[in-house]
Amino acid sequence: MVQTFLYSYLKTKGEYHKDYWRTEVLADTEVHQCVCQRNMAGEAISETSLEVTGEPEPITYSWNNINVFYTPPAVSKGLFQKSESLPGEINILKDVTGICRPGELLAIMGSSGAGKTTLLNVLNHRNTQALTVTGDLFVNGERVDPEALTGCSAYVQQDDMFLGSLTVREQLIFQALLRMDKFCSYDERIKRVDEVILELGLFKCQDTLIGVPGKTKSISGGEMKRLSFGCELLTNPSLLFCDEPTSGLDSFMAQNVVAVMKQMAEKGKTVITTIHQPSSEVFGMFDRLLLMAEGRVAFLGEMDEALAFFRGLNMPCPDKFNPSDFFIDQLSVEPGNETYDKVRIKGICASFAGSKRFLEIQEAAKLNQEVDEEHRRSPSWTGDKSPYKASWCSQFSAVLWRAWLEVIREPFLIRVRFFQLMAIAILVGFIYMKQNLDQIGVHNINGALFLLITNMTFQNCTAVINTFCAQKHLFLREHLNGMYRTDVYFLAKNLVEWPFFTVYSMMYTSIVYFLIGLNPDLERFFMCVLISVLTTWTAVSFGHLLSCLSSSVDMALTLMAPLLMPLMLFGGFFLNTRSTPVYLRGLKYLSWFHYGNEALVLNQWTGVTNITCSTGETCYADGEAVITRMGYDDSNIGQSLVGLACLIVGFRLLAYFFLLLKTRRSKTH
Repeated sequence: MVQTFLYSYLKTKGEYHKDYWRTEVLADTEVHQCVCQRNMAGEAISETSLEVTGEPEPITYSWNNINVFYTPPAVSKGLFQKSESLPGEINILKDVTGICRPGELLAIMGSSGAGKTTLLNVLNHRNTQALTVTGDLFVNGERVDPEALTGCSAYVQQDDMFLGSLTVREQLIFQALLRMDKFCSYDERIKRVDEVILELGLFKCQDTLIGVPGKTKSISGGEMKRLSFGCELLTNPSLLFCDEPTSGLDSFMAQNVVAVMKQMAEKGKTVITTIHQPSSEVFGMFDRLLLMAEGRVAFLGEMDEALAFFRGLNMPCPDKFNPSDFFIDQLSVEPGNETYDKVRIKGICASFAGSKRFLEIQEAAKLNQEVDEEHRRSPSWTGDKSPYKASWCSQFSAVLWRAWLEVIREPFLIRVRFFQLMAIAILVGFIYMKQNLDQIGVHNINGALFLLITNMTFQNCTAVINTFCAQKHLFLREHLNGMYRTDVYFLAKNLVEWPFFTVYSMMYTSIVYFLIGLNPDLERFFMCVLISVLTTWTAVSFGHLLSCLSSSVDMALTLMAPLLMPLMLFGGFFLNTRSTPVYLRGLKYLSWFHYGNEALVLNQWTGVTNITCSTGETCYADGEAVITRMGYDDSNIGQSLVGLACLIVGFRLLAYFFLLLKTRRSKTH
């Protein structure tokens, strides 16, 4: 649905054709009437947004002498060759100064590698962990703190990142619950969601699953980009950063997106965006232009001033030529002509640095920093503001709701894993079916018990890594956007997953237990189920730990096998506990294979006295002999259960600690 978009654009351009609105009929009659009434009255669709979210405080944002340095890592030349270090630091941004005021739409333009995205990341304190940043950033005359800036700003990033199992409407509701002002009621939040859906033309796909591009059927690229924009529009932010918001959109939709940004600026907001070669219509919507070249400022000012500046350098823009294409051509380095182009670009930047216009910008930035003491106290931008709009309980309920939708709609966690576990349980059960209590049966039963632990470990640990680790980047983005705390996300994910892992473990154990013919005592069966569940929870906890330690799913899966191997060896099946070297015995206390196998063996053989022994065999006289032979003590079953519980808690706490470390921000110095 694009009627609202077209209306916004035509109104901005001063061209309004009433007949257009009669060409399409919406499925929802009430929505159609609402849109038509607003259009005929000549009102902008987004005007009601301020009624819901409140009038934000105007922000003047200035930056002075920003320099960014990057030290390249050493390059490995081969497996047995010494790594080669690259010389020195790379100066990405060089003495960048500028200012953007309320009511302005500032476009940052330049060729690829000019430093546009790096500057935008520095301005909003994002993605600068690997960089060394110097310079000053000021909001309304005060040095800006990352947490305080997050609470009043929004950032539309270039790459779209969503949870594919949610619908478009559910994604916007989730954002509204966490990012809108805490004084807004639920009905007001839903009203704002409906407005954004109309504004961005998402009405027809609002109940469609977002999906994962390349994996599952999803909404189109244009709809996904508009959804990214809509998530930020919900909060009616005072300061909006956009990193190439028109990427992947056709020219018409690009005009609509920029028209919405223009409307936000007209309402007193400060809007800063990077954009790559916009059309002439889109270019005409910007209020001011910041041209970047080779990490320097080539120009900052209004559009007409930019043309006059280049005209004064004997670089006039040809008639009927897109000015944005002209600027990019003049500020680009052509392969094979690097020396001449870099000299030309350096001359352009030097000319602007010595111009009267640049002196005015420096003076304006300086005035923005010189505020009186009373204004410095109210409000504060140096850490007095929390980045979170919702309370802890509100955050937890919203994240828990989304996590539940994710689990019940994810086929891997529900259907695929169910059939996988059932198939393996039936296969193992038939292979070990109806074991006799003789010497061969003792060996087979012990193998089946250890296999139970092994299956619970690998299946559940892999499942956690493939889900939790894959979504870690989405969590980091949403956390840095001030949506929810780290502990909220971690607790919600764990709480939602535990019932499924528990039920699957109980079903698997029940099938295997009776097919194999383990100890028929009902109490022993329930104890075996308990041990299996605790083993599953421990494996899941270890999977979370690996996910939080690793930077990607591939790395976590790569680490899993070598880390699990020694834990398996200390499980008591492959290596007798009494023969373990003294200096390695301490490692068994970190192995849930050890605790789980010991508990299962004790549960199975304690009190068993009817083991059959054939003539000429070295026999186990009873269950106590089996336990003794494996190096266990029949009084340790309680200690084994406690050991599993301690590992569950310990692995979870370590996982949370490492996840918390990844949320540390890199602040501008």
